Amino acid sequence: MAIKIENASKVELPKNTEGEIDKIVGSVPREHIRGVEKIKLVDYITDPRLKNAPIQQKNDLPALYHPKQGTQNAFFEIALGVLLKPHESYFNRMMPKMSFKANLATILFSLIGQHYYLTLRHSVKRSQIEGQVRQYTEKNVRAWSEKQQVNSFRAKIFKPFRPLLERWAKSLNKKAANAQKKTAKS
Repeated sequence: MAIKIENASKVELPKNTEGEIDKIVGSVPREHIRGVEKIKLVDYITDPRLKNAPIQQKNDLPALYHPKQGTQNAFFEIALGVLLKPHESYFNRMMPKMSFKANLATILFSLIGQHYYLTLRHSVKRSQIEGQVRQYTEKNVRAWSEKQQVNSFRAKIFKPFRPLLERWAKSLNKKAANAQKKTAKS
């Protein structure tokens, strides 16, 4: 059973967005999305569960996972107003449009990971879910992007440098974590 895509947004979508969503969702195993009824595209997320959240956080929330409640199946809600930023100047809208497909894939993999670990993986404790979802998202985004860039010129040029760049990223993340620990202690 395919997941329905419901577009309730007034934001102008890039071409073939629904086809891209189908490709992204199709790249994960079917059992990971079992029980998900639809993907709802909205301008901004308005949910009663967010009534106590700060206003800035409500406006910047790119997606929300709605678990199964009663007779209503689980579904994903994606805020296109956050991803595409339609009310900014032309040049400030260029970067979100250029990175829209990658951001959409990251958000979808994150939502699928949340659904998978909350409903189908009962061996994971609630305190461990965030880390597991992050790893799931990173793994699937890496596999999806490699599949997207099989024949691209840029991928062929940077492939030999990937291990070096990953080592740099790891060392920079370590330094940032250490600096954060030092500031937390003082």
